[in-house]
Amino acid sequence: MRKRLSGMLRPGMGLYFIVMALFCLAALVRRHYWLAAAETAVTMVLFVLYLMSRARRNRKLQQYVQTVENTLEFTSRGEAPLPAVMIRLGDGGIVWGNHRFSELTGYADSMMEQTLKEVLPDFSVDWLSSGKTESPRDVTMAGRRYRVYGSVIRAEDTYGTILGVLYFSDLTELYQVRDEYIRSRPVVAIILIDNYEELTKNLTESAISSLNAKLGDAITEWTEPFQGLLRKLERNRYLFIFEKRDLKRAMDEKFPLLETVHEILNPTGLPASISIGLGVDGETFDEAYSFAALGIEMALSRGGDQAVIKDRINFSFYGGRNREADYRSKVRSRVTANSLMELIAQSDRVFIMGHQNADLDAVGAAVGICCLCRKQGRKAHIVIDLEHNAAQNLIAEIRQEEKYKDVFISGEDAFLMVDNRSILVVVDTNRPDQVEFKPLLEAVSKVCVVDHHRRAADYINPVVVNLHEPYASSASELVTELVLYAAESSDVLPVEAKALMAGICLDTKFFNVRTGERTFEAAAALRRLGADTTEVKLLLQNDFQDTMAKYQIIQEARLYRDEIAIAALSSPTNRILAAQAADELLNISGITASFVMYPDEDDQVIISARSIGSANVQMILEPLGGGGNAATAGAQIKFATVQETLDRLVESIDKFYEG
Repeated sequence: MRKRLSGMLRPGMGLYFIVMALFCLAALVRRHYWLAAAETAVTMVLFVLYLMSRARRNRKLQQYVQTVENTLEFTSRGEAPLPAVMIRLGDGGIVWGNHRFSELTGYADSMMEQTLKEVLPDFSVDWLSSGKTESPRDVTMAGRRYRVYGSVIRAEDTYGTILGVLYFSDLTELYQVRDEYIRSRPVVAIILIDNYEELTKNLTESAISSLNAKLGDAITEWTEPFQGLLRKLERNRYLFIFEKRDLKRAMDEKFPLLETVHEILNPTGLPASISIGLGVDGETFDEAYSFAALGIEMALSRGGDQAVIKDRINFSFYGGRNREADYRSKVRSRVTANSLMELIAQSDRVFIMGHQNADLDAVGAAVGICCLCRKQGRKAHIVIDLEHNAAQNLIAEIRQEEKYKDVFISGEDAFLMVDNRSILVVVDTNRPDQVEFKPLLEAVSKVCVVDHHRRAADYINPVVVNLHEPYASSASELVTELVLYAAESSDVLPVEAKALMAGICLDTKFFNVRTGERTFEAAAALRRLGADTTEVKLLLQNDFQDTMAKYQIIQEARLYRDEIAIAALSSPTNRILAAQAADELLNISGITASFVMYPDEDDQVIISARSIGSANVQMILEPLGGGGNAATAGAQIKFATVQETLDRLVESIDKFYEG
């Protein structure tokens, strides 16, 4: 074996001496006898030196290999306790393998050299070459699992050949115990009936009992195969504990309970809706339950009717494909108004900030918060980029009001003014990456959020006051309710009422989408305070060139799945025009969803999405990093081309419809 080993580690020199001999022969044929004699003498001297070097190298190498063999195979019976193999790191050739390794892999020490790739096709030693001593992947041989350890050694030869020695430790039983531990970890689930109050409203006790029985039967039928523990905590809340081994099945089935409960109707025909929050990988039952509670909170903030899995790292979402129903309570708005007013009174400075490229809804909501601050005698500042926004006309009109002369400031100026008694109110977004000036968000310790978009996994946290209602039409509608609870009619300026009305009209497309009873109540109140929808309509008008540009965008649209219009523009356009084009596409018969995408100057692609059908555009754009709600959503994809973004969008649409 040592002769074979030394031959494997020795570079082939025969070819070099053959070439040198050919040069000698060529000189002789050309009758350059002195040159031929000199070349022959040099060749002979080099050959003798090579033989002497090889002999010396072989002696050292044989001594080294003998030492390695004695170390690897030193036991009472002369056999190593672990399967072991020695390889060359350069090409993976096997230099030596002990008896246990041969039994496991079928490797045989023969004159034909084998590589580790031939013996273990799926195993790589890149980790050993990079300096690690333990393989990141286990190896399965003969039905048993092995953890692989290794070390790098340099052969004591002239060429310093790099060798690797691998040891295979049989940890099959340990893995079985570990896997069973993981599979048996508890999953804590909270099952909540979203619209229980609406389902049982004005029902008799017998009707409520019958409805409870149907809901309980549906939940029990879904949980029985899991062989877990189901307990009813409250009239609309259940606790379910089961093992993690069954979680994958629930995920693969996409939690069919979400659809099953829709078949349960109350006497008025209202279908039941359910949300499930699951806590996974908690170190204790208490932590797992807190994860489940966060899952339920996230599900409700995204409109309910979905399952949310919360582990130690992030959230996973299932369901939520149906439209949100209005399950809001006026009590929450009243309580939030009181809490926000108290917080404003305790602060020295109030900063109000919307999302980047603020629109009429963000500006309207911010102006409404300014009204509350004025009611409490506190100075408020609206943080906005006055050059890049979608509400230039409204801002210009507001700034003409004496009380708004110095209210609008930049994010940099606000950052310099922040102190420990400052608060920040974020309106019309709940994502930290979408706010107008993120450093300001990070600098203020007391943050309040007023938003109506479905919550994303990366929401603003922590917050002191949080009014997050995905059922509301707009942030302006939510702020209008706060103003009505906390201020008098005389406290509201006509321009503030107009700004709030503009925000509602923008997001509802003049009360055509996402409108509920409370939307019209808020609009009626604003009308009494001086808002005029005709003046709001003027704010939303386009000039002739913009109108023609909008219809050029519509001409670029193509039909997908017979009901989705996608316009992929190759050149930049105005963000407002893109949004208006997406709205206009929904006026075409048969179109239920629209997407307009275009590149901008910041090396990113912008998408505006709208829906009036079953397509939930927020769920479609969420895998692309977007957000919004079921009817209106958007996304900004950085460092991507329009074609790449189009491919990802189509893939997400297919996944939504086929999921």
